[in-house]
Amino acid sequence: MAIRQPVVSVLGHVDHGKTKLLDRIRGTSVQAREAGAITQHIGATEVPIDHIYNVCKQLIAPGKKFDVPGLLFIDTPGHHSFVTLRARGGSLADLAVLVIDIREGLMPQTIESIHILRQYKTPFVIAMNKVDTIDGWISEEGRPFIISEKQQTAFARQVFDDKLYNIIAQLAEEGIYADRYDRIDDFTKNVALVPISAKEGEGVPDLLLVLIGLAQRFLEKQLDKGEGPGKGTILEIKEEKGLGKTLDMILYSGSIKKGDTVALGTRGQPVVTKVKAILKPKPLDEIRDPRDRFDSVPVLHAAAGVKIACQNVEGVIAGAPILVVKNEKDPAIKTLVEESSVKIEVSESGITIKADAIGSLEALAYEAKANNIPIRKYGVGEITRRDIVEAAYGDKKNCVLLGFNATLSKDAEAEMANHPELKVMTNQIVYQLIEDYLEWVDDTKKQAEGDKRAEFAFPAKFKILPNCIFRASKPAIVGVRVLAGKIRPGENLIGPDGRDCGRIKSIHTGEDTLKEANQGDEVAVGIDGVTAGRQINEEDIIYVDLIGSSIKPLKEIDLNSDEKMALEEVIAIKRKDEPFWGM
Repeated sequence: MAIRQPVVSVLGHVDHGKTKLLDRIRGTSVQAREAGAITQHIGATEVPIDHIYNVCKQLIAPGKKFDVPGLLFIDTPGHHSFVTLRARGGSLADLAVLVIDIREGLMPQTIESIHILRQYKTPFVIAMNKVDTIDGWISEEGRPFIISEKQQTAFARQVFDDKLYNIIAQLAEEGIYADRYDRIDDFTKNVALVPISAKEGEGVPDLLLVLIGLAQRFLEKQLDKGEGPGKGTILEIKEEKGLGKTLDMILYSGSIKKGDTVALGTRGQPVVTKVKAILKPKPLDEIRDPRDRFDSVPVLHAAAGVKIACQNVEGVIAGAPILVVKNEKDPAIKTLVEESSVKIEVSESGITIKADAIGSLEALAYEAKANNIPIRKYGVGEITRRDIVEAAYGDKKNCVLLGFNATLSKDAEAEMANHPELKVMTNQIVYQLIEDYLEWVDDTKKQAEGDKRAEFAFPAKFKILPNCIFRASKPAIVGVRVLAGKIRPGENLIGPDGRDCGRIKSIHTGEDTLKEANQGDEVAVGIDGVTAGRQINEEDIIYVDLIGSSIKPLKEIDLNSDEKMALEEVIAIKRKDEPFWGM
């Protein structure tokens, strides 16, 4: 069976060296030519097997050959771009490389990438970059790590091991069991860690060999070229001089040729159009920023990253599928519609979510479901005025719009002024967006409970301390310890037998007057309407008096165990005289 080259996506935290690694593999300097040296667009590079043989010659036994024809690398601006690269309802990538700076360890986008790789069940290896920065480490350009490590000093190896085990421990906290690639017996149970220096090229041979080996051993069936009509995923839509709008795409199955009729995914019905040109970068060149001119090819076979020009690309979106079809009535278009559609579970009450692409939206919905967050409405694209109006509908808890990598239109920003009750939250990291939302829910709940506590007296009780009657009356001033809840001036008091025990006039600690005293506090309390030694005495337990209508809302508040006990005790006291009190 002829197999295609696997699609390998490179992910990682910003500035951990993703593009630098690919520059080293290709022998290019794409990163230096990008704005701020940060990847702005998705790129694709074909690395032929002959180049891999040459780079890895120190590690490959003489005469050893692989069936895999090479590797097709995808470089993404960030973790969020990875989720837009879908094929067959899963991830476009057959394998992934997660780049981690050995000095910094796991960072927010690293953790985000792990979440995404898990969601799509994409096998991956970890490139521990920047080993050349280890104290005392002596690098040699292009040298395999397995050889380099043996030639380091004992001190440098010890510093390296400390960094290595720190990352292994951090990964274990995320449920990832990893080890150095040369120490792994079963690659189905452990994630391979490959130490590298993208700057010096050290360890790059090890990484390429691990990727080729994993593809050869575990992905042979998945890498079937797939004869017949071409199937691909659109990376980006770009304006090119002389061609107009073009599509950067990955062809992952079958073949496509100039003049073919293709169906392109949109947010609605697919666009059916014809291919005007297929432009293929040279091997080891970059689709995003080529050194040489593209080759115009009449036909293309999977897997490959190319730029194509079509007669019509109106409404086409990044992450959408592209499919070679016979004509506009080809039944295969129905499968394309299904693949372009978003399948997200919705409920009658819930929040609104928006994202920049289909895959991004699914990633957000996936994390929301994992955190039991119901979704009422969803959409792809920028946040519009209509989104704001529709999201503002409903109860306060669900009056929320979450945007993953989604920007607000000017109309949407203006409309927000009309809906102060609506909470709009955006973030480029899914799990942080979810965490921000959950934190907001918790704060809102606490505020609501605080508001309820302010509406009426709250279950509380205190004990009058021995030898702490400072004044007998007008008002009586006594020292107390708050045993449950909180006490405030103005609250009426009762004893365990239901007798009236006056009203709190003031609360003091030292020279300070307090607005309230909480459980565990010892304070001086001024009480009107009683005389110490008559209605109240040392060691007495005194309760805050409650009204019957407050009992039901109080039971809905998140009370602690002592507050619940104080509430039940007051109910029991009241029901001695009124059996149905508080019902």
